[in-house]
Amino acid sequence: MSDIKKIRMGKAKCAVDLGDGSERGEYVNQDEILYKLGRLHRSISLMYCYYPHDKGFPGRASVVHANPNVSFAWDYPYDDYFTYKGGKGGALDDEPFTCMRDIRRHGQDVTLTLTMDPFLEDEYIIAVANDLKTFGRVFLRINHEATGNWFSFNRRASYKEVGDFFTRASKLIHEHAPNVLTIICIDGAEHTDDEHMVKEAEFASTITEADIWSVDKYMALHWTWPFDIAEKGGNGFKRDKVRHIYDLTKRSFELYRELNGGAAKPMTMAELNADGDVTGAYEQADMVKEFCDILVSEKAEWFSAFTLYQFRDRGRLGLEIEDPNNANVGIAQPLMDTYKEIIHSEWFSPSLTVTDDVTLPINFRWGNSEDADGVAINLHFNGNPHFCEAVFDKDDESNYIMELHGRWFYKSPKAKNIDFMSAFFDKPLDKPCDMTLKIFAPPATGENDPSQGGGWQKNYYYEAKKLPQIRIRYTPAL
Repeated sequence: MSDIKKIRMGKAKCAVDLGDGSERGEYVNQDEILYKLGRLHRSISLMYCYYPHDKGFPGRASVVHANPNVSFAWDYPYDDYFTYKGGKGGALDDEPFTCMRDIRRHGQDVTLTLTMDPFLEDEYIIAVANDLKTFGRVFLRINHEATGNWFSFNRRASYKEVGDFFTRASKLIHEHAPNVLTIICIDGAEHTDDEHMVKEAEFASTITEADIWSVDKYMALHWTWPFDIAEKGGNGFKRDKVRHIYDLTKRSFELYRELNGGAAKPMTMAELNADGDVTGAYEQADMVKEFCDILVSEKAEWFSAFTLYQFRDRGRLGLEIEDPNNANVGIAQPLMDTYKEIIHSEWFSPSLTVTDDVTLPINFRWGNSEDADGVAINLHFNGNPHFCEAVFDKDDESNYIMELHGRWFYKSPKAKNIDFMSAFFDKPLDKPCDMTLKIFAPPATGENDPSQGGGWQKNYYYEAKKLPQIRIRYTPAL
């Protein structure tokens, strides 16, 4: 194996992130998601709440405050998300950190949505910052949808107080965990000709303080789920035109930019989907595709990323519906195949640039899912393989993500054989060709290593003295 080159992973024209678990569904491990989608995401979004002074916390709100009279998902003393087990006096061996390690060892960043008591003292916010120091680039979405009226933090505080809390919390996070980027998620424009954003006076400071701007725009949504059924004549759901949602999002970006003195920051949609409860499964897929088609056709470079909400949902807001008989089983919706087609297309795929020749030992660098150095191994195929796999030495404890023929694979430290044949099942070769096996090395523990010295929060390094043997065969063993 002598033909090895350095390869750099960079940004997509539009990054794709994926929601994994919320008040509507459980966390699904990254091995299952990778197997079903065939590629990694820039980031995986987790949703948690942090109300450490509240009675019953850290118990789940719908459990410790169960009430048969509840008729809305947020009718609890605090938000019914999974509860953040870290913070002041907390522990790092529970959620969300177990999920965060799973996400990062699979070569993805973490987006942590965290609703918080807006009157928390600085020491509690600093404790959260300290929790996140070892997780490389983290996107932290503090008190999202903050111009709404449904979350507990909005019922406890005025909009001005919510905006001021975001600014204070963001400053503390930046001071104590510079690896963390904060996201402000508010309503920007209600109408495409708006000259001011929603509640501009209360939230103007958040636009200049946040690292990333966001809106949550559902093209269709049944917000009274699961307490009723969306039927004609009901008032617990809505549906918009896809183009209107795109135009509102673009106008929101323009308003944010004006408030930031004309300077742009990354603009995202931290929750995007069309609710199958409203549209049905087929039109749900059509609407998501239409939105993404607009991004591509308009070359929307002002728009940096979206997060599809979510992988598996107990309702109809996911790529899968949770099997009502078994929460560990997902029932794929038509959106699954549509979404796979979208995320494997050029506009939404990270850049991969092959550069210089390299020799062993190989020094891998993992900055984040948009900034990493790995290797590309040139392979020749005489035709469609019967067997294609990577074989590792028994003492090889590398942690790799690998791409071949458009499909991504994960190799944990314990794995010694990775079968690549699933890359050829849907796309068999019909003639000889050359292609590259691309390998990157995110941190095996899911966390960066402080012992690696200066810059450890930004970069993780791994040295490989040997690479796997690639076994390619064109006939059965017998």
